[in-house]
Amino acid sequence: MLELADETADPVEKEKAAREVDDTLTAIETGLKKMEMARMLSGPYDRQGALLSINAGAGGTESQDWAEMLQRMYMRWAARRGFEVEILDLQPGEEAGIKSVTMLISGEWVYGFVRAEAGVHRLVRISPYDSQARRHTSFASVFVYPDIDETVKVEIDEKELRIDVMRSGGAGGQHVNKTESAVRITHLPTGIAVHCQSERSQHKNRATAMRILRSKLFEIEQQKMEEKMGGLHAQKKKIEWGSQIRSYVLAPYRQVNDHRVEMKVGDVDGVLDGDLDPFMERMLLLLAGDPTAHPDATVE
Repeated sequence: MLELADETADPVEKEKAAREVDDTLTAIETGLKKMEMARMLSGPYDRQGALLSINAGAGGTESQDWAEMLQRMYMRWAARRGFEVEILDLQPGEEAGIKSVTMLISGEWVYGFVRAEAGVHRLVRISPYDSQARRHTSFASVFVYPDIDETVKVEIDEKELRIDVMRSGGAGGQHVNKTESAVRITHLPTGIAVHCQSERSQHKNRATAMRILRSKLFEIEQQKMEEKMGGLHAQKKKIEWGSQIRSYVLAPYRQVNDHRVEMKVGDVDGVLDGDLDPFMERMLLLLAGDPTAHPDATVE
């Protein structure tokens, strides 16, 4: 089209042709992105919402503060994309931060994106809790499960469950703290325990806890099938040195490094404020078998 425009001396026709080329390129790029996204998010439950759990590692206040920073990061990421976030369970730390949190992120394709975030996350910084201002390393783990609906059958034998009720934790004085509304359900064969205290009603908390348990048991079965078929399977490693999928370094230099795809980003504040799409997309390319996801990539 540009070559044809060059053959005419009419500037109006040249400008018109240039606009048409721009429009055509934009349409092609948009279509290509949709095709690429469909290829990456091709899992049977990628279109679902997700249950995202964060657990502080060893290290007391340091790791609990880091777990809360990760909670904020994922909530900011969800807000950027217009997804809704509901806190299903939160266990506060003794001095600061959180011991654990389970969030429901609702929206289209949520699980497809955040499933790439499962693993151990490492933080290196000058500790705000150290009077000598020494550098500390903290760890927290992220687990991701699809928010499966009632159409997906997960067989749970009630006889294999231990259900405990208790008063909810947190600040006193509230109705939620004066009644035994919190529920913990333990699946005895697997040892999986889920806890919910987000609602004032014990009945609602039990229903939510069962919803979380169903998703976790479903994910375990999916992983077993993937292992049998030789598919990629993210191992749940111990929350400690050497097992992290991503490092967030605030001192002595500032950088976020995803160790799986060797992607390094200098804008640490942006990442902690929810700018996670570059990491998610690169990891999804890797999971989709794209060799271009492997080479080192530095993004300023």
